[in-house]
Amino acid sequence: SDDAHDLFTRTFNPSFLQVASGATADSDRRAAAAQVLSVAAEKAHNPHLATLAYQVKLDAFTRVKKAIDDMIAQLLKEKDDEIKHKDFCTDEFHQNQLQTEKKDREEQDLTAKIEDLTMTIEQLAHAIEALKGEIAEMQVQLKRAGEDR
Repeated sequence: SDDAHDLFTRTFNPSFLQVASGATADSDRRAAAAQVLSVAAEKAHNPHLATLAYQVKLDAFTRVKKAIDDMIAQLLKEKDDEIKHKDFCTDEFHQNQLQTEKKDREEQDLTAKIEDLTMTIEQLAHAIEALKGEIAEMQVQLKRAGEDR
């Protein structure tokens, strides 16, 4: 904690400390004008002057209100944009999932077809071997028949 205190005292510059606000003169004039209008409204029993006095008093907040309203509008716009982006991502994810399932089914179908064709090739190879054997047997019989004559 001593190190932190030493660091703070070395880096702290009191000349950067805000002593007064520049808006105080403006707010003092605004408060004085509102006070004058309030006194005049009471003397004249005029509600329009009283309303004007409150408007002058509250006018300082109009910029703050406008800034807040602007921020709210921007946040609502961002919210709408994020909702659109989320919907887009959800749709794209769904489309991707459907395409993946379709490709998986195609892969399964092609794998089954390859297995079927492989079995057919094996059966035909066995049939060819059997026929070659029969041909050889027939040639032997033909040769014997030729010798017997």
